[in-house]
Amino acid sequence: MHFSFVTLFPSLIEGYFSDSIMKRALQSGAITIDFSNPRDFTEDKHKKVDAPMIGGGAGMLLTPQPLTDAIRSQKTKYANAHTILLTPVGKKFTQNDALRLAKKSHIIFVSGRYEGIDERVVESEIDEVFSIGDFIVSGGELASLVLCDAIARNIKNVLGNEKSLKEESFEDYILEAPAFSKPDNFEEKSIISEFSKGNHSKITALKRELSLRKTQYFRPDLYKKVVKRHKNEK
Repeated sequence: MHFSFVTLFPSLIEGYFSDSIMKRALQSGAITIDFSNPRDFTEDKHKKVDAPMIGGGAGMLLTPQPLTDAIRSQKTKYANAHTILLTPVGKKFTQNDALRLAKKSHIIFVSGRYEGIDERVVESEIDEVFSIGDFIVSGGELASLVLCDAIARNIKNVLGNEKSLKEESFEDYILEAPAFSKPDNFEEKSIISEFSKGNHSKITALKRELSLRKTQYFRPDLYKKVVKRHKNEK
């Protein structure tokens, strides 16, 4: 899988791939990355890439020419590029999206800045528009990294133990069960005793029950989906 990042600030993204799982994924060749900076494509003699909004409004927009050319420079490098824009007005990104997108061969992440990008670029160059939540951050770089990490984890050979994917939150709409490590007793707080008895069938059943309770408490919207699906299966 190849990930391209179209951004005014490549340095905000590069550091994330210098450690841990993403570093190992790069070293193994499971993923590859590169960058395109719209400033390198602008035809403005002052290297400007932003302009006021037509019709008024606070702030500046990324202008269409340099951004379009930066995106197209990536599309010409690899076949079947899938281009994603990160913006608060997009649909909310989910684990199902991560699983689906992990099957792509090349994803281009476009990071907005200022007040966003010219809508004509969205119409001509963008395949999907995503948001990571109902809040605002200073630019799309953080959101691009969130999506990249979530997608990359589902690519073969990225994780050291791929079995861990099957027990993570949001599989089947259910949040992951509480987990414990050694020691069994810490600051007079003990682990759930059943976890240390070695009866795997009981542990599995208990984790399922705890997952359901956790989902019902923290994400009642997901819990409703679990209940509905259970009814449909009867």
